[in-house]
Amino acid sequence: DDFCQHSDALATVNLLKGASAEEEPLKSNGEKSKMVEWDESGATRDAARIMEGESAYTTMHMVDGHSTAVVDITWHRKGEYLATVSETKATSRGQVMVHHTVKRQSQNPFTAKSTKGKVQKVLFHPSKPIFFMATQTHVSSFHLLRQVLIKKLSSGAKWISSMAIHPGGDNLVVGTYDRRVCWFDMDLSSKPYKTLKYHEKAVRSVSFHRRYPLLATASDDGAVHIFHARVFDDLMRNPLIVPVKVLRAHVVKEGLGVFACAFHPTQPWVFSAGADGTVKLFQNIP
Repeated sequence: DDFCQHSDALATVNLLKGASAEEEPLKSNGEKSKMVEWDESGATRDAARIMEGESAYTTMHMVDGHSTAVVDITWHRKGEYLATVSETKATSRGQVMVHHTVKRQSQNPFTAKSTKGKVQKVLFHPSKPIFFMATQTHVSSFHLLRQVLIKKLSSGAKWISSMAIHPGGDNLVVGTYDRRVCWFDMDLSSKPYKTLKYHEKAVRSVSFHRRYPLLATASDDGAVHIFHARVFDDLMRNPLIVPVKVLRAHVVKEGLGVFACAFHPTQPWVFSAGADGTVKLFQNIP
């Protein structure tokens, strides 16, 4: 289980620590194989011009086996690092890539063999150098500085669809296509502390609020469920999870309901996006 055996992982660790990335790997004919093409337009490196209203954007195009659809994207808390998951594995590299948006560098933290399953979601820990990777049935957490596998969480579900970590960093929730929401207390066990079965169809999205003790889950049944989800500072007390409200958010279209839900960063508001082509805002949830 030693994570540091993989040179790609070590390169990503150096990348996250601000070191220069290693040279790009070689193709079979000896030429350098480029993983990502960065295309800049406008005043991408001039803050003054951007503040004056000049447009600026950067496009990342994944090549060399990573040109399949990007199915997940997540930001590091510092805002400089971005992790993406491709739909399929490359020949020798995994689905996961980590990008340094300032230095315009990209690395593969996992090889195709090391993931042991199709990657569904990835997350950065909100305060520690820890990286979470969810496959269809498990969630693995890796310490980026110590370069080791910390823990492997077993959901007991058939297929994980979504993942969210509590702002405190010690509790993690996954949604599954078999209608479950699994809450993990990572200090307690590698198995779910609680499994919630309130939705009638596949759960497609889960989300914690940054400030309020709120958890939202979205499903193909067209509903968004809101829970009071309080985590106590006292380690002897278990998390408190109480159903609060069911929001009938969207019309189900061809068996598809709510694709995503997300909380406002400061207000008790929740957004939902559905298969009916609408995005809805619900305010003052509690």
